[in-house]
Amino acid sequence: ALLSGESSPQGKTPGSDVVAGSVNLESPVIVQVLRTGADTRHEAIVALMREAQSQRPSSARWADRWAAPFLWAVLLLAGGAAAVWSVIDPSRALWVAVSVLIVTCPCALSLATPSALLAAANSLARRGVLLRRLEALESMAGCTRLFVDKTGTLTEDRPRYSGCDRLPAAALIDEATLLRMAASLAAWSRHPLAQALCESQPAPDADSTTWNALREQPGAGVEGQDAQGRRWRLGSAHWVGHADGCAQENTGLETWFGPIGQPMVRLRFDETVRSDVEAALSDLRAEGVRVTLLSGDAPHRVDRMARLLGIESALGGSTPEAKLAAVRAAQTAGETVAMLGDGINDAPVLAQADVSLAMGAGALLARGHADAVLLANRIGDVVELRRMSQRCVRVIRQNIAWAATYNAVCVPLALVGMLPPWAAGIGMAASSLFVVCNALRLRR
Repeated sequence: ALLSGESSPQGKTPGSDVVAGSVNLESPVIVQVLRTGADTRHEAIVALMREAQSQRPSSARWADRWAAPFLWAVLLLAGGAAAVWSVIDPSRALWVAVSVLIVTCPCALSLATPSALLAAANSLARRGVLLRRLEALESMAGCTRLFVDKTGTLTEDRPRYSGCDRLPAAALIDEATLLRMAASLAAWSRHPLAQALCESQPAPDADSTTWNALREQPGAGVEGQDAQGRRWRLGSAHWVGHADGCAQENTGLETWFGPIGQPMVRLRFDETVRSDVEAALSDLRAEGVRVTLLSGDAPHRVDRMARLLGIESALGGSTPEAKLAAVRAAQTAGETVAMLGDGINDAPVLAQADVSLAMGAGALLARGHADAVLLANRIGDVVELRRMSQRCVRVIRQNIAWAATYNAVCVPLALVGMLPPWAAGIGMAASSLFVVCNALRLRR
């Protein structure tokens, strides 16, 4: 799933390609290594990610661009003031020049941005959002488009039991008994659907079904014999004995249970949407952020998830190259793009996006190149990050406005000799202190 975005186990037959890092769920297999080193899909994705990083838009810092020219302007003003006052009143020329040098505050201008960014990063870290690139806050504040992965990001990394359909053969057995029997047989299998069924049912008691002659058929299911000698199966429709099972409507994952040739219940499974996803997406839409579901999973599953969550735009079956193209197209259209993902296949698009966000439980490659990591795996933290980013940008603007106003008022006073050096020193210290204290408000 981390490499391809698939949300369900994939069946493999002799001759099929198997991706390195896959988890084998059933019988032992023999695989032949066909590609190594630079020829692997992983290395191709890494190369794509590095290319995206080299083309990634970078935001320039206004204060950093102007701090150095401002400093040279101050030195010229001080020199000019000393020259003029040496003609008007030579006794005051030195302290006027000193007052100009002291009262001007490039410190406040240079501190305006980093002090706010650090305070915001500290506050986010306490909430479980680790910032790896502070400049991402400025981009996140203006984010207009969020691309989000599905498998492992919007959904948990394993399926959940969602319900069952009883068949006519189960007329004499109640649903609770059938589920209890199915779960007790599923406990003998490590298949994800079997494990999801076990987790959905209460712990077995002393009177639960005892199975004998257990056997697991690779790619089909598990079989067991009850105390009366009757053989039951849990698995695919054909394995249990329902020839028409595959033709029935199947919007997600399913398995069947019953005696051989007499299935009694169809068990349905689905992906588990993270608990805070709907509220987070609703908040983002209310704040004007367009959300697009971008996944490598099967298009029909991606479209169904988009409809469930009210996401208007969805792209399923996307390769890393297709994801990268979608983000670049949005950036070309003038949008500020954020990307939230967790897999290796998300790494290139994370590198390309203006702001890249990775789930804390995601692949190391994705976390290592993201601007921010959601340590608690909560989608709601994206909303908190954006709101904090907007607060941070407001504080930066306030700090810059204060520094500019302070210098616009005090420098002329120092030039005309109305500001002695001791007052200039107090003003300079107070200006820097104001900037820092204003930034510290972000820690609340």
